[in-house]
Amino acid sequence: MEYKALKPRDSLNKAFLKVKPGRFEVERFKAEFATLLGCVNPAESEEFHKNLLSDFLKKTGFDPQFFINTKGYNDLVIHTGNSAKTPVGVIIEAKKPSNQTEMLRLDRVNVKAVP
Repeated sequence: MEYKALKPRDSLNKAFLKVKPGRFEVERFKAEFATLLGCVNPAESEEFHKNLLSDFLKKTGFDPQFFINTKGYNDLVIHTGNSAKTPVGVIIEAKKPSNQTEMLRLDRVNVKAVP
């Protein structure tokens, strides 16, 4: 099977393209993303990076509207509401940045992680 790489604009539902974030949200996201990248440490564990990602998501607008935590064997999930009783909307599988064998590449898409 051959896969075709899509640009984000082509892969998103067109309804999302109509949502325009304000300058404040963009600046907050950029600042928090820079902080997240500055904390990444290839020598640290998957758990360390999972906690960094959870903090990043909470600081960039998911909290308190969406509950973020682990669930069962899933490393990190984002619920569709603000409690653990609401359905899971997003599942995140965290990996160490140095774990290149499980990172997504154009020639290998059936993996758990995205670089």
